[in-house]
Amino acid sequence: FPEMLSNPRLTSVQRTLNVVMNQNVSLSCHSDSGSPPVTYTLFKHSQKVSTLNRPDLTPALFNLTIKSAGDVGEYKCKAENKVSSGGKYSNSLNFTLIEPISKPVLSSPTSQAKKGQNVTLSCLSENGSLPITYIFFKGKQNISPPVKMHKREAAVIFLCISSSSDFGTYKCRAENSFRNNTKYSNSFNFTLAEERSHSQPLIISFGLILLLFIIGFALAIPFFIIPSYKASE
Repeated sequence: FPEMLSNPRLTSVQRTLNVVMNQNVSLSCHSDSGSPPVTYTLFKHSQKVSTLNRPDLTPALFNLTIKSAGDVGEYKCKAENKVSSGGKYSNSLNFTLIEPISKPVLSSPTSQAKKGQNVTLSCLSENGSLPITYIFFKGKQNISPPVKMHKREAAVIFLCISSSSDFGTYKCRAENSFRNNTKYSNSFNFTLAEERSHSQPLIISFGLILLLFIIGFALAIPFFIIPSYKASE
């Protein structure tokens, strides 16, 4: 007697749901039991994508190309035979579009620091699929654990410039789930801020006083010279 189909299973042949732009992917839809022939229909967001007929219980393979972000929506498939009224629907699958990250930018609110000063370093990749993991380096030695960011925000670390060696070269590294796509940032160096001498304000004050004295003297000259000139006439 004709047997009703079991609910089909929709799986990714690639065994991963992470895809990149213009990638070719295959989806397998298969009912384990039921009477053939079987008609399989693939849907994306309830919109029919393709239909395949199988004379037996072999899987139906749907080949797709990820051409845009709209191609990574929810997929389902439906299996039908002569006794499955309305058909049986599968589980849903969602592809995740991953994009390579751009070169991260390493920056700080200040490039000059004094010994004992606390400073911050920020690392950000403007492009690339999330999450993005950042690691900070001084020279070739990492100075932070991996910082995973799930939002398009900079990873930030706090440092204390405690010795001359802390004025070395800093970099950061960014990576996401896109394979073989680790990017390093620009180099960043803190420079030692010049400390003002304690005598400098005294010198400036003395110079201002001297300048005022000279101006006052110049203004007073007419009051002394003119009366003397009149008295001699």
